[in-house]
Amino acid sequence: MIRREFITLLGGAAAWPLAARAQQPERKRRIGVLMSTAADDPEGRARIAALLGGLQQLGWTDGRNAQIEVRWPRGDAEARQYAAELIALAPDVILATGVYAGSLLQQETRTVPIVFVLVNDPVGAGFVASLARPGGNATGFSFVEYGVSGKWLELLKELAPGVTRAAVLRDPAIATGLGMWAAP
Repeated sequence: MIRREFITLLGGAAAWPLAARAQQPERKRRIGVLMSTAADDPEGRARIAALLGGLQQLGWTDGRNAQIEVRWPRGDAEARQYAAELIALAPDVILATGVYAGSLLQQETRTVPIVFVLVNDPVGAGFVASLARPGGNATGFSFVEYGVSGKWLELLKELAPGVTRAAVLRDPAIATGLGMWAAP
């Protein structure tokens, strides 16, 4: 009899942490978003709708298991303020739309994960060390593949076969775009 009671007690003690853990409410994940457009911009609204829809498909619902904080700056001062504000909220991740939003966020933190979109040259912008090994706290999506920049000259030759010279005008003070012209 004592043996049976001991086994029952031991089994209950082993299962107790699992039962206690199962009763805990699901932690809300905080997601920050720093947009590059104003709140009344239809394209920006469409992007947020797509983000919310994609998160919903993955099981993340704003207000239930995720808290999504979106900021729509109307200028430089507001963008800087919102970047600092989002970092102060201690989000689990921040989405940065565009080079400027990503730059502001990286100035504010090197620890909070930043996912950037709508960036044509993440290496030149200083978001990542290289495309193969990004390093740091930023990762994301580039909308221009570096290898395609070499094809632009070929396309120009097909469209205008009489062209014998081509030049690229760029601002040397802006590092964005260097990677594209260095690609073979």
